[in-house]
Order: sequence, then C-alpha cells, then structure tokens
Amino acid sequence: MLRVENDRVILEGPHGTLDAPDEEVTRKFAMLYEGRCEGLGPTKAAAKYGYTKQRFFQLLHAFRTYGVQGLCSRKRGPKAPSRRTPDTVCQILRHRFLDPEASPDVIAQKLTQTGHPISTRSVAKTLSEWGFQKKTLRAAAAGHGRNPTHQTRRPRRTLR
Repeated sequence: MLRVENDRVILEGPHGTLDAPDEEVTRKFAMLYEGRCEGLGPTKAAAKYGYTKQRFFQLLHAFRTYGVQGLCSRKRGPKAPSRRTPDTVCQILRHRFLDPEASPDVIAQKLTQTGHPISTRSVAKTLSEWGFQKKTLRAAAAGHGRNPTHQTRRPRRTLR
C-alpha cells in the first residue's frame, strides 16, 4: 500500500514501511498508483497531487512506454540548434568576410546552394550575434551628404 502523509510518500507492506524520497518522480508514481490501483480514479488522484486529468493520462502513457524514466521531467524545446550548427556559423562568417557587401539574403542563398539549408533570418541573427551590424543609409539619406551637426540655423521670423 502507498500512503501520503505531510508531503511524504510511504510504501507499506506486510513486513514494514519504506519512506520514499520526496521527489517529483515519486509523487507522479504515487498519483498513478492511487489513481489506477487504489481505486481513487484519475480525476481525484490528479487533483490530490496538483495535476490535471489530462496530465494524469500523459504520465500514465509515459510510464507504460518508458517505465519510471518516463516520469522524469525533461527540458522542453530543441536540444541543439537545428540549422545554425557550428559549421554553418563558420560558413556564414566566411561568406561575410569574403564579401562584406553581401546581404543576409545573398549569404543564405549561397549557403543553401552549397548544402547548408538556412533561412535569411538565421543568417541575420548569426551576423548580429557576432557583432556585424545591418547596413543602414541613415547618414546619407537624412543629411543628404551634409554633416547634421554643422547645419546652419534659419533666421527667426519676426512679427510686424
């Protein structure tokens, strides 16, 4: 039999008891045990341990598929960069040094043609992470070739 007292999971048998460590895996297993073996039911067992009924069945499936290891929490999301591998990053930087005027779109196209499929956004993100700034035409467009700090002031209009 399995008991939960004061946030402790206690396994009881005919010859004694065993205190299980208060870990997430132990609590998940206790929830599954009470829900399936003790007749508490999935909804009540999940509520007792702070989970939803849907999560109960997800954990039950994971336990049946992978055993106790299936109850361990894992880091979500991708485990490694899918497109920006170290080799691809080196190729992006190589293309930037070979042609400093090449846009991220051109670099992405060249890399895709050579067997490194990558998006324009990934190229731009890599370049910005490595300190390459986007090309801007602000100074030339805003001042029309003049230095904006040395502009002359227009005379004030006076009222007559």
